[in-house]
Amino acid sequence: MALLSLRPSTLVLPQAPVDVELGCADAQFLFQLAALHPQQTFVGVEIRKAHVEDVNRRARDSQLPHLHAVHAHINVNLGDLFAERQVRRFYINFPDPWFKRAQHKRRLITPALSSLLCSRLTSDGEIFFQSDIYDLALDAMAVFETTAGLVNVRGEWSFLPKSPYPVTSLREDRVTAKGQPVWRMLYVRSPNSRPICDGAIP
Repeated sequence: MALLSLRPSTLVLPQAPVDVELGCADAQFLFQLAALHPQQTFVGVEIRKAHVEDVNRRARDSQLPHLHAVHAHINVNLGDLFAERQVRRFYINFPDPWFKRAQHKRRLITPALSSLLCSRLTSDGEIFFQSDIYDLALDAMAVFETTAGLVNVRGEWSFLPKSPYPVTSLREDRVTAKGQPVWRMLYVRSPNSRPICDGAIP
């Protein structure tokens, strides 16, 4: 089945690098970051239009003009939303696990997406991923570890001991309240790297 292009809403972004959360949902993570960093632009990419409208309304009401949500399909529209070397950080918080084996191909992190993310990062850019599903996190790590241009800050095949950010997503709050573990990883662009990616995801 072909992926649906949503004709994402137009983004007017500053020249400076932006921070992007993929699948932002209610965007609690971004709202907390935006409150701490008023000079940085934050963008949430979300396929559910109701979430996008709610996030943008709350950002206006909270007087956070540097926080935006865009209605888009990550696996179709992402290459058109951001130019090369435009993103300082990609945040991927608790993506859908698609538990059934037949659904694994629908998981978010694929070699094509990982290469595209790398191509959009600034020279010192980062990709942060976290999940409470170990198998999902391990699958994502396997993709990131084999993506040209990415380096694991903790060393190959290593998870972070804790989050490097002083903010949390709603899912993270619920998981940690139950005392359950969260599997986190952080990748940066390797020096002089140039990932092989044409800006499109097949």
